[in-house]
Amino acid sequence: MGAERRRGRGPAVRAAALLGCGVVLAGCGAMPDSGDVSPVRASNPGDSQVRVYPVSPRENAEPDEIVNGFLEAMTGDDPGFATARTYLTKKAAREWKPEESTTVLMAAPVSRRERSGIREPQERLVYSLHGEQIATVDSRHAYQPVGRAKYAGAIQLVQAPGPDGKGKEWRIDNLPSGLLLGESDFQRNYRSVNTYYFASGRHWVVADPVYIRQRQDPVTRMDPVAQTVKALLEGPTNWLDPVVDSSFPTGVALKDGVTSLTPDEQNKLKVPLNKKADNIGYGTCRRMAAQLLFTVGDLASTRVAQVELQSEDGRRLCVLEESQKENYRADPSSGLQVNPYFLDASGRLAKLEATAENVGRPSLVPGPFGSGAVKVGKVAVARGERRAAAVSDEDRDLRVASVVSDADVELPQPVVHSNGARPEDRLSAPSFDGRGGLWVADRDPANPRLLYMPDGSAEPVQVTAPWLTDGWRIESLRVSEDGVRMALLLTKDGRTTLHIGRIERHGAGAKHKVQVVDLQAIAPRMESVTSMSWAGQSRLVVLGKLAGGVQQVRYIQTDGSTSSAAIPGLNQVKVVAAANNERAPLVAASADDGIVRLQAGANWQPMVEKGTSPVYPG
Repeated sequence: MGAERRRGRGPAVRAAALLGCGVVLAGCGAMPDSGDVSPVRASNPGDSQVRVYPVSPRENAEPDEIVNGFLEAMTGDDPGFATARTYLTKKAAREWKPEESTTVLMAAPVSRRERSGIREPQERLVYSLHGEQIATVDSRHAYQPVGRAKYAGAIQLVQAPGPDGKGKEWRIDNLPSGLLLGESDFQRNYRSVNTYYFASGRHWVVADPVYIRQRQDPVTRMDPVAQTVKALLEGPTNWLDPVVDSSFPTGVALKDGVTSLTPDEQNKLKVPLNKKADNIGYGTCRRMAAQLLFTVGDLASTRVAQVELQSEDGRRLCVLEESQKENYRADPSSGLQVNPYFLDASGRLAKLEATAENVGRPSLVPGPFGSGAVKVGKVAVARGERRAAAVSDEDRDLRVASVVSDADVELPQPVVHSNGARPEDRLSAPSFDGRGGLWVADRDPANPRLLYMPDGSAEPVQVTAPWLTDGWRIESLRVSEDGVRMALLLTKDGRTTLHIGRIERHGAGAKHKVQVVDLQAIAPRMESVTSMSWAGQSRLVVLGKLAGGVQQVRYIQTDGSTSSAAIPGLNQVKVVAAANNERAPLVAASADDGIVRLQAGANWQPMVEKGTSPVYPG
């Protein structure tokens, strides 16, 4: 039924309705008279079409019923969590703020009554709460994974006056802050959306994923679009904040009373703002509209072709159309068709038509990387698909050359050279950002370096990376289109894990300083990660193993949450690659099948029998 259940004594503590089918499903469980209470996982975790309707405690409910009824009620979405509050004392009901944070556990929390050893009746009871924590969501809607930590909390009950003011009823007077949910209940109630801000001092946008309620928010009563706009106006998440700007002036918010935003028949979304927006300039308004258009455009259920910002009295402030979004991308070509590349058996760079109905024959690129003038070991193609950066000479040298012209087939001089003693201690595969900047890591243990070439070929700038001195070794790196985030596969103590680092820039010209800081482990539940690639504005495709599991390809959001999109299995995968355009097929290298692709709604399809190192531009 898409929700986790607990066994309980007495009447059902909640009922669930499957939306759209007209069938109401009610669940009743038998509560044991003694012993521990265990959670029971439902068969369809995360089904957003299931609605949970919690019920208030019955008269003279036992303490076990109060605790488990409250834990169940937290999984519902009734207005103001009114039902959940009926399990609390009046004081606790006033002070409880479920919107402050959400703690996500692997499964529903297990409650256990703590025994004091005193036989006579008590007026105060304590129940411990246990589980395996996997994440938290803070008040800014940011998801933060944790490495499967043990969760321990407590609920305290007291004898309080009954609803009619007579007699005594068990009620909760002390409880953990925020919401406490099992993973399937979290997935059923929440969804990930991208809010967009501008890269600091730049004119292009950066995606910042946050979590909103799937349906109406119980606290604000806002629908998903209004929730998303509200989250955008509140500003970026704490991790991204140092490298992005919001064009919304401080204090600008939705007009009071606005709880629903819906595009009209022309797919125009009108967004009324409060008085703080009345005197904004036209240029600022257009940038605000760009942030909104990108943000609401990511809500799959709502197509928005135009955004109109309005003053509090309904006056039009500015309008921005969908066709103008390209003016605010780091890479204006990112919405266009892109092609994958790979290395053939001779170490030559070749191009494929991944979206063609028939795969066809690959074509060697013009220039030295396709001619065989050098045997390429690793490669990155610039996002405009006009040049590439290749690592050669047993990973010692990085060269940059054209892939669209044969005018100069001479081998260019290296822009970076590594002195590492072994190939694995030399250069990583390079990566281009959306503005043509080129990044590469030198893994020489005697001089580990992270390097950046602003125009892709100039003198390298050494990037400050304090964590390189802490025993981390870079296996591979991929830079986001916007140039403010770096995905890294890092090895330490024999384990390779996936991290996201924030790219910060200071100064210009000769004083230009670049650093990658505040690394976040975004796949702590994976035992190891072998390959990764950006697969959209805030999503990665990852090849790795869950703890105790088998190798698999899966999507992971940059905040560490797992995407619900399923990827069919593939044997003996070595490398996986994706494009920023999420409509482009995945491409992978398999020991059994060579270079293969995965188009939407299909299975893996062979493209080239022999080949390695598939990459999309970037």
